Amino acid sequence: MFRSVRSVAVQVAKRSQVKAFTRALATAAARPSITRVSFAAPLARAPAQRIPIALTQIKPEIERRNMSTAKDENELPPRDVMEYDVVIVGAGPAGLSAAIRLKKEAAKHGLDLSVCIVEKGAEVGAHILSGNVFQPTYLDELIPDWREKGAPLDTPVRDDKFMLFTSKYAIPLPTPPSMHNEGNYIISLGQLCRWLAGEAEALGVEIYPGFAAAEVIYEKAADGTEYVAGIATGDVGIGKDGKPTENFARGMELRAKTTLFAEGARGSCSEEVMAKYGLRKTPQTYGIGLKEVWEVQPEKHKEGTVIHTIGWPAQIDNYQGSFIYHMKGNLVHIGVVIGLDYANPNINPYMELQKFKTHPTIASLLEGGRCIEYGARVVNEGGYQAIPDLTFPGGALLGCSAGFLNVPKVKGSHNAMKSGMCAADAIIDQILREGLRKENEELQAKGLPTVSEPSAPAEHVEHALAGKKLHYYYANLMSSPVIRELYEVRNVRPAFKFGFLPFLMHSAFVEYLSRGRESYTLAFDHKRDCDATVPIAEAKPIEYPKPDGKLTFPLLENLSRSGVNHEENQPSHLKIKPEKKHVPLQVSWPVYGGPESRFCPAGVYEYLDDPSQPGGKRLQINAQNCIHCKTCSIKTPDEFIKWTVPQGGGGPNYTGM
Repeated sequence: MFRSVRSVAVQVAKRSQVKAFTRALATAAARPSITRVSFAAPLARAPAQRIPIALTQIKPEIERRNMSTAKDENELPPRDVMEYDVVIVGAGPAGLSAAIRLKKEAAKHGLDLSVCIVEKGAEVGAHILSGNVFQPTYLDELIPDWREKGAPLDTPVRDDKFMLFTSKYAIPLPTPPSMHNEGNYIISLGQLCRWLAGEAEALGVEIYPGFAAAEVIYEKAADGTEYVAGIATGDVGIGKDGKPTENFARGMELRAKTTLFAEGARGSCSEEVMAKYGLRKTPQTYGIGLKEVWEVQPEKHKEGTVIHTIGWPAQIDNYQGSFIYHMKGNLVHIGVVIGLDYANPNINPYMELQKFKTHPTIASLLEGGRCIEYGARVVNEGGYQAIPDLTFPGGALLGCSAGFLNVPKVKGSHNAMKSGMCAADAIIDQILREGLRKENEELQAKGLPTVSEPSAPAEHVEHALAGKKLHYYYANLMSSPVIRELYEVRNVRPAFKFGFLPFLMHSAFVEYLSRGRESYTLAFDHKRDCDATVPIAEAKPIEYPKPDGKLTFPLLENLSRSGVNHEENQPSHLKIKPEKKHVPLQVSWPVYGGPESRFCPAGVYEYLDDPSQPGGKRLQINAQNCIHCKTCSIKTPDEFIKWTVPQGGGGPNYTGM
């Protein structure tokens, strides 16, 4: 389907206006909005940068539609539409790799595919948090000359250590084969994504940070089935009361022949699509990773050192580990990862991180240093068993939206990149094969000899992609090392259900002997992580050390180091599901002690005294504190929270995560 010259010119004008205004607005500082924060000292970071606007606000060539165009105050005006061949949701390693590969492969076949990425962070990388010890295998494949181009991989791993912590001692253990890091790099994944975004834009990819995909657009095919036809960004200028303010503007519809969801773990659009098309056959299990970046004294810094630990401070029945990575510039990345299938509702993941830092080994390393950044994010831990069906009519799931984290290896970014590349290859394959089929049908009808390659693949993009599944995506992944890598370690994480010591023995068996050749595949015992929580009356109390403000910090003080910011006058993006409105006060608080007030790493949920409510409590949701970790959508009793995207580009503003 060809567009007119005028249509193309208008689209180009729209996009150039979007880019120019986005760049200009990104220089404006936003107001901090963390609930109940008081500081005696200045913050250790610059203020967050925000883009609190919608695409419709920045297209002067289009008549602006406001509420006066509606017939009544309850009717919203129509949204403006932009059309692309491919829309990608999320500018993480999977989405960016898909875009880069797609443009490169399309150019080889004379295709000029229009590709757009929307990113809910105020800038690319602002919402990216990872360890990260990066395996460059697929970066080598995607951009072979990345070293010459200055990719931010400049701390090669020089030393690997694996330790068992007790409360006082650090006992060296043999480093499992899967955790060897020769040839890998300690990096900031956010910085790598910013660099990849530059590479993508140089190829013609349009990237719009600060615009969250708030809605999946569906259309009906001729046979009555529904397919994904793109996404819509969220409306802005809606007040806390749910009514449009004077700054109201509708979101933009970004329609696409193929839509790729690369939102990361527990992405809101991805979860919707999985539920609608029944893609998830086995429940996913999750972990929460919490991380701080410290600048330590030079004499204590050992650039290139990677340390992973198990044991203290974890409870023996919790799947939990920790990491310490020495990056260049005297920076140390330190964090904990805790499986969200823990049973004890008294566990406080944030305080587990603070407690970990009081270990003599860690405390001596950090003494005299300063914490410069903090954040948290959930990760997929279900591995091979929990991979959903990856395709649906109109698109596919990439990266951590699907779940390709190798848990024993403590790595997933490389697999996320490869999944994006496989999806891009599938798009090109589908266009070429469909084009070849149609051309040969026409040639045969005319009695002419068939050809081996389509002569005009650009003419077949619409027919090949619109509303179709990407038939070759899964096959591409299966022929890559990604699925094989996950299959080989499929029995490590679920074996923890047998207990800590049996888990260690079984892990050693898998790592050193069987190497994935086991005749069995273990399953997780629970359907949802929230179902693993036991009533608080049956749980052991846990005491955590009081923060000292030097080594350990109060949560809200540390939260400032995430750069979190949301427009205050907007409805909460954290919503109690209508059918579960009774759960907080009738189940969560009386039965489980309100675990969301402890597991949230941003102090979003509080149970406050209120004599007028059942049990004398009410749940307060401080949505402006949210750092988009998604834990509440997983671990609240009966999953009573629905996580949706906020207006504008709100959330954390990570710079070195």
